Amino acid sequence: MSLVRSQLSISLDGFVAGPNQSIENPLGEGGMRLHQWAFATASWRAQHGRAGGEQGADSDVVKEVTRGVGAYIMGRKMFGGGEGEWDPTWEGWWGEEPPFHAPVFVLTHRAREPLSMKGGTTFAFVTDGIDSALEQARAQAGDQDVAIAGGASAVRQYLRAGALDELYLHIVPVILGAGERLLEDMGDPTLGPIRVVASPAVTHVKYRVLH
Repeated sequence: MSLVRSQLSISLDGFVAGPNQSIENPLGEGGMRLHQWAFATASWRAQHGRAGGEQGADSDVVKEVTRGVGAYIMGRKMFGGGEGEWDPTWEGWWGEEPPFHAPVFVLTHRAREPLSMKGGTTFAFVTDGIDSALEQARAQAGDQDVAIAGGASAVRQYLRAGALDELYLHIVPVILGAGERLLEDMGDPTLGPIRVVASPAVTHVKYRVLH
């Protein structure tokens, strides 16, 4: 059976984004530091249509977390474009060919027509809640997995609902001191570690969510 899973980079003090997030600085102050380990890898660069990059454990993890995903779910803040009514010219952070290459369901309170991009990514905007988004994503994913891409609020909602099967945290040796926390207000799930991969830049821990 296909899984519902998520993977996020997180600081030692539990933040997935720094303070003062904005359209100009979507990851907040210092938040980009959480993802430098991935940007350096050959797998991340290939996913984004770039050559080069480093091979090794971190690159293998990037390949692992992107393999077998048939559909994605993300929050409106992750898709971006600000709050309130949609700016119809906003098409996400990723340019004309986003790296998902699959259907993406965006949780929002504001209706918007679906958006088709190059490379097979289609953004659909779901206004009737997380259950509806998951039902639609499962239907599109078929036998493949559904990935909750972020941000923190979307992941917490699926944790609280008992709908997440796996959570893969990339723990970066950075202290942000403030920002957006992941592991709060998410109910009382039990996380059982099933895989640990360490490198000098980051420690990857995959958890099974025990319901």
